[in-house]
Amino acid sequence: MAETIKGRGSRQYLPGRFEVTTAEALDDGWAAPAEAESGPDPSRPRTELREETARSIVTRNDSPDVGFSQSVNPYRGCEHGCSYCFARPSHAYLNLSPGLDFETRIFAKTNAPELLRREFARAGYRPSPIALGINTDAYQPAERRLQLTRRLIEVMLECRHPFSLITKNALVERDIDLLQPLAEQRLVQVHFSVTTLDPHLSARLEPRAAAPHARLRAMHRLHEAGIPVGVMFAPAIPWVNDHELEAVLEAARAAGAGSAGYVLLRLPHEVAPLFRDWLQAHLPDRADRVMAAVRQMRGGKDYEAAFGARMRGRGQYADLLAQRFALAHRRFGYADVPPAPLDGSRFVPPRPASPQGQLF
Repeated sequence: MAETIKGRGSRQYLPGRFEVTTAEALDDGWAAPAEAESGPDPSRPRTELREETARSIVTRNDSPDVGFSQSVNPYRGCEHGCSYCFARPSHAYLNLSPGLDFETRIFAKTNAPELLRREFARAGYRPSPIALGINTDAYQPAERRLQLTRRLIEVMLECRHPFSLITKNALVERDIDLLQPLAEQRLVQVHFSVTTLDPHLSARLEPRAAAPHARLRAMHRLHEAGIPVGVMFAPAIPWVNDHELEAVLEAARAAGAGSAGYVLLRLPHEVAPLFRDWLQAHLPDRADRVMAAVRQMRGGKDYEAAFGARMRGRGQYADLLAQRFALAHRRFGYADVPPAPLDGSRFVPPRPASPQGQLF
């Protein structure tokens, strides 16, 4: 059985579902000690950041389960390494592992700001709120150096385009200077994903994300700056963090959150075996109980992808969780401060480049 890897949510290179061949390392005893020590330690994989030139940057959907029709993701893969991340299977399209590759091989779309400006300049473009970083976190560690998300927000501010973002990284505080004027024009909402208030559980579930107290502190600082903030209790995992739903909503409300939501654990494709492996590594005493509860809410399967059920589940446990959320939502006053809708009427297309500069 593979050992856990410090700072990583997965401990294996699970092949993607499109692979036709798999490779397995085998120590035949012939390597000299010096040779074995000369290369990188396979038990401590390093993060590789790769730059790529994207062909498009705005993704559109018509799903009734989400409150947006457009999204922008500046990164593929996520170093936060959340063991439960529903986006892990996307690395299979790159012939990479949804396991360790997803959190160690990060692709940065370095031309994302230019593509977004070009999209806004199209003659037929009609503004609709954009969800920024909805697939993988737009404020993951690489953002500190690359600043792709900051440059995207600069385009939003320049064009007065409405958007929302969700993150589990306190790095979002860096961009208060951009978010504040956007908030004054009702053009932005910031949501924080808070899975648990227990730093020890968080370090195992989402090893390179900001600690829970750091997310709440960032939420408070944005709120103090006049930026609308909300909390997403996600994912709710039976027998792991589900008992914290009320505590998370209460702590976030005290930090200034004006809206709240929750999402049930989702285990599409390769996420299911990866999360089962995580349970065996970190919570073996309750692994079977957790998965039994998951299957009870998913029609006897690890996952159900049907619209209307994939975010909330079905059955008694799912109904009870929904009732608990509704009660906590009212008790802590979220219903008293509904967030103002984002304003798309302020949109100003970017000016096309002119050989005469600003003369005309």
